[in-house]
Amino acid sequence: MLVAGFPAGSFQTNCYVVAAGQGEACIVVDPGQDAVEPLDALLAEHRLTPVAVLLTHGHFDHTFSVAPVCDGNDVPAWIHPDDREMLSDPLKGLSPDAVAFFGGRLEVREPREVRELADGAALELAGLTLRVDHTPGHTPGSVVFSTPTEEGVEVVLAGDTLFAGSIGRTDLPGGDHQQLLASLRDKLLTRPDDTVVLPGHGPTTTVGRERASNPFLQGLGAPVRGRGL
Repeated sequence: MLVAGFPAGSFQTNCYVVAAGQGEACIVVDPGQDAVEPLDALLAEHRLTPVAVLLTHGHFDHTFSVAPVCDGNDVPAWIHPDDREMLSDPLKGLSPDAVAFFGGRLEVREPREVRELADGAALELAGLTLRVDHTPGHTPGSVVFSTPTEEGVEVVLAGDTLFAGSIGRTDLPGGDHQQLLASLRDKLLTRPDDTVVLPGHGPTTTVGRERASNPFLQGLGAPVRGRGL
């Protein structure tokens, strides 16, 4: 399996591509701000053809380039229905200060084709099987995507649910700290320690490393502001 990515835009949001191998079909995960050109370069480097865009949640630092990427490649976007409205109205996911910073408007739109994700669904895309787990807390419609490697190690595209040493912030509209902790406990900490976690920001980690050292996961402690837009 081929997994490659890059941090995009001023928020340094990780955009990933996942494929069975070089020269194959691929999925694109979370094409954020200023992601189109580096994504095109990455696709050309590995001779990949996108068949879908998967969105871990609706915050615009993860979705900003979804319409040009989807419509430019004639592929659908997949998002959980609880976050879909942010595709056309990203201000719904921002703080009042951020809304004011952007002048009360952001010109974005849905891609031509949008499909909705369901908890526990198995997506058969690009020769891969990806499990969808609904992990609300950072946003109401946050999800993580999981797929096994040939060696049997699970890879999780975690969005802003879990980071190396931190978790997603819950102080934006729709955020819920206790719900996020429940999602982490029930949907991520149940996995083997060697599970690879590809976060929406920052470096790759593993479930075992976070179980042992992430301060937010030690007894699932008191609310503290996490990362992410």
